[in-house]
Amino acid sequence: MVRKAATIVIVISKGSGEVGPDTVILGLPLLRRIVLVASRAGYQDILVVDNGSFKCGKLLEGTKAVLLPPARLAGYQPSPRILVLTVHLLPHPSLLTYLTEMPLHAEAICAPTAGIAAVETATPNTLLSMIERTNDDLSLFSELEQAYRQVSASTDEGCWVRIANRADLPDAERWLLQGLVKDTEGFMSKHVERKISLAVTRRLVDTDMTPNQMTAVSVTIGVVGALFFLSSAPAYQLIGALLFLLHSILDGCDGEIARLKYLESRFGGLLDFWGDNAVHSAVFVCIGLGWWMADRALLPLLMAGSATVGGLLSAGFVYQQTMRHKTSEGPLFTSITTSEAPSRLSVLADALARRDFIYLVVILSAFGKAHWFLILSAIGAPIFFTVVLWNSYREGVQV
Repeated sequence: MVRKAATIVIVISKGSGEVGPDTVILGLPLLRRIVLVASRAGYQDILVVDNGSFKCGKLLEGTKAVLLPPARLAGYQPSPRILVLTVHLLPHPSLLTYLTEMPLHAEAICAPTAGIAAVETATPNTLLSMIERTNDDLSLFSELEQAYRQVSASTDEGCWVRIANRADLPDAERWLLQGLVKDTEGFMSKHVERKISLAVTRRLVDTDMTPNQMTAVSVTIGVVGALFFLSSAPAYQLIGALLFLLHSILDGCDGEIARLKYLESRFGGLLDFWGDNAVHSAVFVCIGLGWWMADRALLPLLMAGSATVGGLLSAGFVYQQTMRHKTSEGPLFTSITTSEAPSRLSVLADALARRDFIYLVVILSAFGKAHWFLILSAIGAPIFFTVVLWNSYREGVQV
């Protein structure tokens, strides 16, 4: 959350150009995306200045932004810290947070790049007057840099992307999509599954597909795949494993769509989390039943029970500890711990929670040996639950 009160003023250039506030980028008009980025960064006071060249009111429906013509700026009372942003620069939330929280003396400006500037001023109406009479972005920022003392910024170009014309749109899309890749992902997830899911998401964001609908599709594929493990035939098990892998790949799309279109919800996060666990449980149960139907022994059912119960106990405990009371925006599940300085045990447990194990399921299933994975899971799931419990106890003692 932003610690210092600040106003962000988004200026819409009087010239239309190739790219306007209504230009759609990955499912959202550019202006709406910028306003939602500002909201995600913690801004409550968002002012959009438009002389009527564009019909911006519809683009801002449901947001915190206030739309004003330049002539009405004189009566607006902004905060002493004002961020001026053009509609041709798409910032990362971290950049907006940095520019709000950084120390600035009165009548000083910090402009990391052309198109965005943070100004600290005791006379905000003077700044608004500059915006009111400006003809274009270039002249506005030139005047700002002449009127205020300049301060350097400790930021890099990865914190924004410029969209001046149609040729910049592919770069902007790549920048947005790359921002969806999490640092905590497993190797195969980051280098294989995420690339596929992003390609699918790129085609879905311009449709009416919602994140929750995508979750339902993913879970359905996973459950259907689990049914193929009722057979001990390698061909059927391989189909089941490939559908299990497809579920894992498409499972990334719901979160990607939600973050790109700012549709994250607690219900969606819970649906995703428990949907995944339902698929895993279905896989364990079906492998166990398929093995039992082949051998008619008690061991397969015990293995299935151990893997399923261990997995659900871990999921329930992680939900209780890290997700039940989480209210911040963004992904509901990010780690098994809420500690800002996770222990080595937490890091190890997080690594084990990633789904690179699915590739082992594919390999074993190709030889009709999916039950080997069940044996490993039956042993590993209770151990993992014990590790999660012990890690929570240690972190509680340290606090």
